Amino acid sequence: MFQLKHKGKATRFVVLFTLTFVMSIGLCWGKVGVRTIPILSIIGSQPVNAQLIRPDDTWRQVYERLPDFPQENQYVSNETGEVNLESTLASRLIRYHLYEKRRLPNYRFDWKLTLADYLGANESINESVYPSSNTLRENPMAGDRAAIEKLTRQQREDLIDVLVSIFNPNRPDTQISIPSQQSSPPSTPTRPSKPRLPQPGDADLLKINF
Repeated sequence: MFQLKHKGKATRFVVLFTLTFVMSIGLCWGKVGVRTIPILSIIGSQPVNAQLIRPDDTWRQVYERLPDFPQENQYVSNETGEVNLESTLASRLIRYHLYEKRRLPNYRFDWKLTLADYLGANESINESVYPSSNTLRENPMAGDRAAIEKLTRQQREDLIDVLVSIFNPNRPDTQISIPSQQSSPPSTPTRPSKPRLPQPGDADLLKINF
């Protein structure tokens, strides 16, 4: 009898311990799940194309499509003591947009906000954390802002169009059809001729000869 009672108590203890352990694991997983949801949502909200394209590749495509866009790559590197041709205005602009301001790269409005920063019409740019400020002997921020200010409004619009199309290649490009010079000019509408006034002898034309 003693062994049976002892055995029953041991069984109940094992069952209670197992249930407590399972419940504690469930609570832990629930807490972990709640904490990981925001991270997963942030990752899922990022555009796929933006994750696949590297900024180093993007700025080169900018100059391929806009060869007249200012290079601003005359600054000397702290490490090599030579001019760093790879540090361009386009590369610093993209890094500022993505990493400093953490703005989405496939929306025109976000790029307009970034250009507004350079023009002094939106948020101020922190000179100490500006891209390449710690790798070049001279901080390029002032020169970059001056270069952006010299652009015309149409040039800024073209820059935004190129950046958005690079980060979102599935977006259809807006093309403006320009008529060729060889095409014939449009014909001018002819004026309706005035009715002919009756002339002498017109009545003879109505006679029918049998």
